[in-house]
Amino acid sequence: MSKRKPDTVSGVLIVNKHGGVTSHRIISACRRLYDTQRIGHAGTLDPIATGVLPVLIGRAAKAADYIIRHDKSYRCEMLLGMTTDTEDVTGEILTRADPALIPDEETVRAAISRFVGTIEQVPPMYSALKVGGKKLVDIARAGGEVERAPREIEIYSIGAEKLSADRYALDVSCSKGTYIRTLCADIGRELGCGAVMAALTRTRTGRFTLDEAVTIEELESMTEAERLRVLRPVESLFEELPALELDEFHARLIRCGSDLYQKKIRTDYPAGTLIRLRRGGAFFALGRAEVKPAEPGDGGEGIPVIRLEKLFVLEES
Repeated sequence: MSKRKPDTVSGVLIVNKHGGVTSHRIISACRRLYDTQRIGHAGTLDPIATGVLPVLIGRAAKAADYIIRHDKSYRCEMLLGMTTDTEDVTGEILTRADPALIPDEETVRAAISRFVGTIEQVPPMYSALKVGGKKLVDIARAGGEVERAPREIEIYSIGAEKLSADRYALDVSCSKGTYIRTLCADIGRELGCGAVMAALTRTRTGRFTLDEAVTIEELESMTEAERLRVLRPVESLFEELPALELDEFHARLIRCGSDLYQKKIRTDYPAGTLIRLRRGGAFFALGRAEVKPAEPGDGGEGIPVIRLEKLFVLEES
């Protein structure tokens, strides 16, 4: 494959991650297949996990901070009657419960239902979160443990299917920052018998679903042209946002960092609104509606403007 100039290839690749590898390994494979150095992903999946891993290539890498905020859906298997240091079946076993103490299905379902809504969750030690500049997982592997503040998350729904006396399949829809293995561990703690995550598949990130994802094996078998065709445009990351078409003059202004006065361009977006900015039918940047303080002596409460949030240059100069 011939070398390309940086950022010549840009787009969003939805990978169906296979089990037994890190997300970093998936990124390395995509870097090789697309012959690019500028690449990242949104939402790490543990080696045990499979499913939707959005890979951001070229200019799409600028969107990582936005896509990571998206809601997600998972299907997992929860195993009752044990606990581990990692909160999943790959860890060191800490406790085992007598099988006779595994609650019945009605009790399990009642406990699960209590986790729907806004809850607090303590991040696990075996995670990539950093404390004092060190990853929690590195501290845990060295035998250490640090205090972690609980974080507010939201569980929108949990569907449960009984697979056996001690095993349930859970379909979870949740906010960003949710750890499914911690959810399983917390449910087990609520039941008094312990629980771990036995398997995990991420079925959705934002609007991207498992049905549209491709495996590394499939990418390996494609031609270069076919691999380029499966990339989605950067704008697909922001389709839920309002779109604003600008003329050449105002597009140039905001590209250069100047505010656009909403009154002049006849818009009325509430402060804080993120906006897709387009010129000639093509997405080129994100804008944010803000209120510019009024000049001294002008009176009033401020002037509604649109400011440049993030520039995505989609055309070669």
